[in-house]
Amino acid sequence: MTVQDVINQLHDLAPLAYAEDFDNVGLLVGNKNQAVSGVLVTLDTLEAVVDEAIENNCNLIVSFHPIIFKGLKKLTGKTYVERVAIKAIQHNIAIFSIHTALDNALQGVNSIICDQLELKNKQILIPQSGTIKKLQTYVPKSNAEALRMALFDAGAGSLGNYESCSFNVEGEGTYKGNEDSNPVIGKKGKLHYETETAISVTYKKHLESNVLKALFKTHPYEEVAYEITTLDNTNQNIGMGMLGELKNEMDEVACLQYIKHKMNTECVRHSKLLDEPVKKIAVLGGSGSFAIGAAKASGADLLVTADLKYHDFFSAENAIVLADIGHYESEQFTKSFLVDYLSKKITNFAVILSKTNTNPVKYL
Repeated sequence: MTVQDVINQLHDLAPLAYAEDFDNVGLLVGNKNQAVSGVLVTLDTLEAVVDEAIENNCNLIVSFHPIIFKGLKKLTGKTYVERVAIKAIQHNIAIFSIHTALDNALQGVNSIICDQLELKNKQILIPQSGTIKKLQTYVPKSNAEALRMALFDAGAGSLGNYESCSFNVEGEGTYKGNEDSNPVIGKKGKLHYETETAISVTYKKHLESNVLKALFKTHPYEEVAYEITTLDNTNQNIGMGMLGELKNEMDEVACLQYIKHKMNTECVRHSKLLDEPVKKIAVLGGSGSFAIGAAKASGADLLVTADLKYHDFFSAENAIVLADIGHYESEQFTKSFLVDYLSKKITNFAVILSKTNTNPVKYL
């Protein structure tokens, strides 16, 4: 099994196409065609983690956070980022980051938090838009069914339990060969007319490469005319944050204590308590101040997130309780989830949970 084979398994869980634009996900170091001897899963790739990979004969590190986030102009070992990259390259260790692709996945980071808190009735807090695309092309009527099936096999035309594929007969004379063409239909040098059918299919944007390959491979024309548009629909299965409900409502202090215990954190910073029961909870792993407005609009009683600044707490505006549990703490269960996921998918080599605590924040 190669590095790319492992990446493909992770892509099934959290397609990189749904990562945030600012992020740097994917294979950051290494050769995608390299055979894998073992996988080490971590939240952050530090030098100690690379050493751990070497000790365990793992030549692929699957890291939640990307070690390379901004552009590198030099590799001199001056910074911890450079030292990690150099050591990984020296020991032929590949590094892959999944980060916000997993943040946006239905079964990803925020679902993990909800499960840790035993929340029910989970749903995406901030659904992502622009995830559905539409392809329209024209094909001779006699080739329409073959193209339709090829597009379906590539993943087009099906969104969940809903299938979308339409045909329209546009009339005759829409395809015409000429002396310079070499069409599949008709003979070279002969004018040929055939009724065309318009095929329109929708597909998830991470499947676009497969859909276009199927189109070009199956379509009989030498030059295929097609149009791709992005639909405005929001996707209820992809997006940042998640909403869930406690089995039984709690008072605010008891709920904060419950969160502190369940999320294994030493400190919970919170906004003003409102003396209201807590039932509906919004969660967003990592830096989540941008989700305060969405959490309030959703009717959540409390938002669990991290990295809130002083003025962010004012944004609660007596409408919600904000609970900052720490960045590392909010994402700490992610690596165990990834180990379990990969272990079920891959059985011919070890998938190891990193023992290195990469939390840079310490508490007195």
